[in-house]
Amino acid sequence: MTQGPGRFEYYLIQVDELLKKASKQENPAEYLFKNDARTKFFMLEGLAKLYAGLHNKKIFTYVKDYFKALEDMLGAVDYFDAFAKSFLADAEIPGTLRMYMEEKRDEEYKKINIYLLKKKWINNDLARTKKIRRKLKKADWQSPEKELALITSYYKKEIEEINNFYKQTGNGFTVLEEQVHEIRRQLRWLSIYPQALRGAIQLTETDVDDAALKKYLTNDIVNSPFNKMPAVANNKMVLLFEKNYFLALSFVISALGKIKDSGLQIIATADAVEHTQFVSKEIAMERSCNYNHAINDNLSSLLQKANELCAPFFAEDNLGKLVLGTKSKN
Repeated sequence: MTQGPGRFEYYLIQVDELLKKASKQENPAEYLFKNDARTKFFMLEGLAKLYAGLHNKKIFTYVKDYFKALEDMLGAVDYFDAFAKSFLADAEIPGTLRMYMEEKRDEEYKKINIYLLKKKWINNDLARTKKIRRKLKKADWQSPEKELALITSYYKKEIEEINNFYKQTGNGFTVLEEQVHEIRRQLRWLSIYPQALRGAIQLTETDVDDAALKKYLTNDIVNSPFNKMPAVANNKMVLLFEKNYFLALSFVISALGKIKDSGLQIIATADAVEHTQFVSKEIAMERSCNYNHAINDNLSSLLQKANELCAPFFAEDNLGKLVLGTKSKN
């Protein structure tokens, strides 16, 4: 019997507890955000996305869309809240920009609270998660052997698609959101699935003689708790990843994240300036760069950094060397 249903249930139980407590709050959305509900929904979204690529696409896409909707909305709260705090910590940024971000965050809270009631996530005896469980029971859950074979094929397909997406950029990023952020999102799923699968994927070191790897194996990456796989637990079989190439993947995800965050800081500040100081987009961007101590072509510089990071990573085919194969627990 597959462990699939238990993986969903592990996070659904946590979601249920958060929703029960949120229902009693004046601002349920704020409670969910401050108690890290987003991570639970993100893991559930990842599981549903993965399984939709294995079997019963209709069922898993249905539940994925519900998880993704809340994860996205909580992500919007995080976006505005993070910049509000960032602006507060910088004395050179006008208080009106911070207030704008706080107002946008509070608007997102209102949207989430309406959605929670409308879709019966709260105040309806957990009707939404009960319906999701009923949907999941209808899935054709596979044996551990068959499931891992499907996951292996899924990974290879995803890696091929990521490589093709990178090639389509012309080996040079020109847009932050649609290219840099998007390829990071695609790469990040490869590292999220092992966490969501709770032990079904493990890392192992082989006799890799690859000098190109050294630049990725920094102390921060090697010692990061995010690069430790969950215990094998009751998984009878596991899918093995080559540890060094997984760490290389993690390095690129982290580095792209820093580039993305720097770019979003400039973009978000410009948006706040435009809407509070009533100036053109061009002037808003100029002021944003000044507030963030960045030169006017900083976004171009960030795109260049992303190019310099990804060009060798993909040329070295690190993703193609990641998946090793399956192995019995014993």
